[in-house]
Amino acid sequence: MWTDNLNSKYLFFTGKGGVGKTSLACAAAIHLASEATPVLLVSTDPASNLDEVLGRSLGASPVEIEGVKGLFAANLDPAAAALTYRERAVAPYRGLLPDAAIRSMEEQFSGSCTLEIAAFDEFTTLLGGTETAARYAHVVFDTAPTGHTLRLLALPAAWTGFIDTNTSGMSCLGPLAALKQQEALYRSSLTALRDEARTTIVLVARADAASLQEAARASLELGALGICNQHLVVNGLVERISTTDQVATALQNRCSVALAHLPDALRDLPISTVHLMSNPLVGLAALQSLKTPDAVSLSPVTVGVLPEVPISLDPLIDNLLRCNHGVIMTMGKGGVGKTTVAVKIAESLARTGAPVLLTTTDPAGRGTSLLNNELNNLTIERIDPTVEVQKYRDEVLAASSGRIDEHGLALLEEDLRSPCTEEIAVFRAFATAVARGNDHYVVIDTAPTGHTILLMDAAEAYHREVLRTQSEMPESVRQLLPRLRDPEYTRVILVTLPEPTPVHEAKELHDDLQRAGISSCAWVVNQSFLASGTREPLLLRKASLEGRWIDEVLQVSPLTVVLPWSEGNLH
Repeated sequence: MWTDNLNSKYLFFTGKGGVGKTSLACAAAIHLASEATPVLLVSTDPASNLDEVLGRSLGASPVEIEGVKGLFAANLDPAAAALTYRERAVAPYRGLLPDAAIRSMEEQFSGSCTLEIAAFDEFTTLLGGTETAARYAHVVFDTAPTGHTLRLLALPAAWTGFIDTNTSGMSCLGPLAALKQQEALYRSSLTALRDEARTTIVLVARADAASLQEAARASLELGALGICNQHLVVNGLVERISTTDQVATALQNRCSVALAHLPDALRDLPISTVHLMSNPLVGLAALQSLKTPDAVSLSPVTVGVLPEVPISLDPLIDNLLRCNHGVIMTMGKGGVGKTTVAVKIAESLARTGAPVLLTTTDPAGRGTSLLNNELNNLTIERIDPTVEVQKYRDEVLAASSGRIDEHGLALLEEDLRSPCTEEIAVFRAFATAVARGNDHYVVIDTAPTGHTILLMDAAEAYHREVLRTQSEMPESVRQLLPRLRDPEYTRVILVTLPEPTPVHEAKELHDDLQRAGISSCAWVVNQSFLASGTREPLLLRKASLEGRWIDEVLQVSPLTVVLPWSEGNLH
């Protein structure tokens, strides 16, 4: 079985969005609970769907999962953790400082920096040899998509390095003493991550080139952090299908070619495979079925009926062309095909002769690799966190030069080395890209849902950062929220798959955006086997379940497009 060699104390399931990290993490935790109890399964994804997969409402405190003796599960809640962290930092000063000073401290602890460090504290508590971690034989982490997870796993080294070299006694989170209280925990967490006897990183991928390339990138970056005990699991493998069905043949060929051209970084890793399942992996019974390959029943399959909807992007493109400029953002759960849809939209708009910019806020963005750009009016960019951080630091220091003394500049430069500076720098670059919609079509391939929501929430935090560093407010930032809320300027396209979790997560994103005053103009249901015309029994079973989820989308979407499964619609 694919879980046989996964026996470490700490198991991290990571990979590109949509590859099945949550399902495999749940299945591994169930298996381990049957071998050695108790086991803790915890999600670090801001957009966790652990509740839906397990069929149980979860909170920040572990609860036992009914039906699996010894299995406990929890979701790390960044917002709740931030409130706890803020109170822990501010409480000692209540009654000692004036109310105005307390309010100022609370304001400082209300930004994205606090959100990140608080969630990080919750994460390190489970790694640092604490009493909580000691209660469990295994701790299984279901993580966010790769880019977000790499940042999380890099933070123990980043924060310990920052504490080691800080001379001012201050950080973007206020007095460094608040961080130093946790210093021993951060160091023990870093030790645990690098200990091959205690920690295994499970790189989950699909058998397609893009997914395996991202796993390879993650493997190299984790190795550079000293986290080297890695195991590759290839999920959704299709092989040994004897059929003339074109869709099934294409799917099988894609798997074979991808595995035959495995990236060099993955070749020496232990590799396991999990076969494609016909049913959604939601609920304990479905998860337990991952122990064996899916057996296709010989009973007849009832073929579903596709609702009356467009099966190409043409109507959506016509809708977008009503305005000759503006921002188009593709959003949704990782792995649903946001990048592919963004690239197709950018190409279609550019063919009309209009100036088009295609960019991404995804730390693992790969739009340029999908685009064979032969159009002079199509510009391709990527918001690179490393580049943006350096640009931001240079500009803040230049703006402060001459206004504060040499000692003040040194302290400011030290503060700007804080790991959370990246969030502010990326947010500013995002605002700049949105501003270019004044005279361009700007197509933005966003990061997976949780990362995108945090980016949207960063507006007020950025305002506070500007005040703290004494830098000027760029006009692009000042106008960002009004532009995002203007449906004639910003068109949001929600991309999903005809499956329960991607649809439900997209609906939650739709609701979150509406609360922020941002509306969606269309939904794209990607990779539909129901629309593909397949007659392969395994794929027909998957197709027969899609109608329900497409109907759910139709109830909330002003315009719905269903794209058939094809190799060109891959995530």
